[in-house]
Amino acid sequence: MPEHHEPHVVPVTVYVAVFAALLLGTLLTVEAARHDFGGLNSLIALGIAFTKASLVVLFFMHLRYSSRLTWLVFASGFVLLAILIFITASDYVSRGWLGNPGT
Repeated sequence: MPEHHEPHVVPVTVYVAVFAALLLGTLLTVEAARHDFGGLNSLIALGIAFTKASLVVLFFMHLRYSSRLTWLVFASGFVLLAILIFITASDYVSRGWLGNPGT
């Protein structure tokens, strides 16, 4: 017998709180761009962006209230992204070993 799933109703206060957190994240992004953190600039920007993207996916796209299969599909996308970033980074790092072909 198939399971019957009721739609999940999210209170408006949750959406308002997430929206406020996204606005705060935007302000943090602007302030972080105005300061020089040296080698941590990219890490700070990615951390803020990851947090904001997580809020959007969890609450506005309702992943938080989804089934385990949806979580699995979402996680597999992140695993694929990590593999692609690793392959790209390994190619970028290894390019210095080849030398200049014009010399």
